[in-house]
Amino acid sequence: MPHSWDELETYRGTMFEGQWPSIPTMFSITLQKYPRRPAFTILNGQERHTLSYMEAYYEITRIAGFLQSKGLKKGDRVAINGKNSPNWALAYLATQFAGGVVVPLDNQLSTERVSALGAFSGASFLLADTEVIAKLPHDDWFNALNGIASLDDDQHNAYPTLKTIQGDQPFRSVKIQEQDTAAILFTSGTTGNEKGVILTHGNFTSDVFMGGDPEFLSITEEDIFYALLPLHHSYSMTAVFLESIKHGCELIFGQGIVVSRILSDMRVGKVTLFLAIPLLYNKLLSGMLKKVREKGLAAYTLIRTLMWVNGILRKTLRINPGRKWFKQLLEGIGMTNIKICICGGGPLSPKTFHKYQQLGIDFIQGYGLTEAAPILTLNPISRFKITSVGKVFPLVEMRIADQDLLGVGEVQVKGPNICQGYYNDKPNTMALFTQDGFMHTGDLGFLDKDNYLYLKGRAKNLIVTEGGKNVYPEEIEDAFQLYNQVDQVMVRGYLEKKSERAEGIEALIYPNADYYKQLGYTPSQIETDLQEVVAEVNRKMVAYKKVSKLTVLAKPMAMTSTKKIQRNKVGRTIDRLIGA
Repeated sequence: MPHSWDELETYRGTMFEGQWPSIPTMFSITLQKYPRRPAFTILNGQERHTLSYMEAYYEITRIAGFLQSKGLKKGDRVAINGKNSPNWALAYLATQFAGGVVVPLDNQLSTERVSALGAFSGASFLLADTEVIAKLPHDDWFNALNGIASLDDDQHNAYPTLKTIQGDQPFRSVKIQEQDTAAILFTSGTTGNEKGVILTHGNFTSDVFMGGDPEFLSITEEDIFYALLPLHHSYSMTAVFLESIKHGCELIFGQGIVVSRILSDMRVGKVTLFLAIPLLYNKLLSGMLKKVREKGLAAYTLIRTLMWVNGILRKTLRINPGRKWFKQLLEGIGMTNIKICICGGGPLSPKTFHKYQQLGIDFIQGYGLTEAAPILTLNPISRFKITSVGKVFPLVEMRIADQDLLGVGEVQVKGPNICQGYYNDKPNTMALFTQDGFMHTGDLGFLDKDNYLYLKGRAKNLIVTEGGKNVYPEEIEDAFQLYNQVDQVMVRGYLEKKSERAEGIEALIYPNADYYKQLGYTPSQIETDLQEVVAEVNRKMVAYKKVSKLTVLAKPMAMTSTKKIQRNKVGRTIDRLIGA
């Protein structure tokens, strides 16, 4: 089977040298092929504001010329902090066209952290939303910046805007190669402080070409992506932003995780490729099935029966009448035009995965981490395995180290998409790699004979029970995903008796406030109801995986921008819904 990167032979030696093109070269290849196709779009109700690839190129080189005129040299860092927008994309690409290194920062960070990370990375320019710039402390880093511009288009802005800045000299082309640093991505994941992951152009573009390989995804220039998740995050940056550029697709920028706005954008924009996180997919599915239930038992039974039949037909006969059968339901969740849904940023319950497949949606999930730019596996559409996070990418070498009797061990990887290490952090960089050059992921899993990966959980989160059994919290957390009563759940070990080293299993649950408000439940009734949910989950678990302690929280747990609970911020002293 031909690979997506075979086409690079046409351009190697003329547009670039080496194995992989830089991100600006990848954009330039697409520009050659599809200059007039829509590139970046933002929707305002029914209004559509679009830049073609050629128009985007003019804007990119204008901004790059401004950065160069202000003294930006190859390798200089540019901090970008803004909500998803075409201007964010232009700032990112202009930085790299000018030879700079992008330092994309989480728009939800406090201004103190923005300043600290900007200074730590040595960023000499700042391109950010006006509200971010206005709140930043005028400290040594801020005062030393060579240039500041707002990502907003407001003409009455107190700062120069990306739309109006102009260099006093034309843009000068810079030779950028695959080994040059493209970005420094700060990641704390869910268990530690921020570390700056150094990713090269080759890390990103190799991952983009492997992800867009026909074995995994069938994407054409006619497809329309939707940038919903924050673009500073590696998942959205690679799988949405850069993947759309590689294929010459249109990219529509979402305006935050507001379900009504998402559904409107997907319908108006006729989105065909939707990439999101488990939280959102669970919400959409639960909302849809709730409306079906409200139509009565007969309607609900009919729909669930048809879903089951369609699942059987897809698996045995490779036919998919579900797209017609469930057209009205899919319209209700904005998925009439959807060709593929992809889940990343965290584990998705196999039950949710299976239900979308039964509805006729080609729904796949993958696995990766920022240090791998970030994707390592994807479930092929035609050969997906529901309980797996996908097949290992063809140019990635994956092994399972220190396996137990069931073949479960740490996932370790090598490949062209693996990072160079952490910025100004030699100890953590050394700890990231094995002596023979494999990267530690910290994730536990196993591979089957077809090279599909099955994840069990994070090594740091492992619970060891009194009977010496290993319990992976993520497996139990998955079982709670489709319960409307639960807004957040985190499973962890606890010492039932201080004299014993063995752990019991505790479920921390923050209840769904809207759900219980409609029912008018008191805190005591909420706790009783959640005890019943836990009991129902326990009935599906083997004995050593049963939850033995429930803690109902009065406040939500801290989350990352991709809605993963930050375990390191959930202490032993917590606010319970009913006393201590």
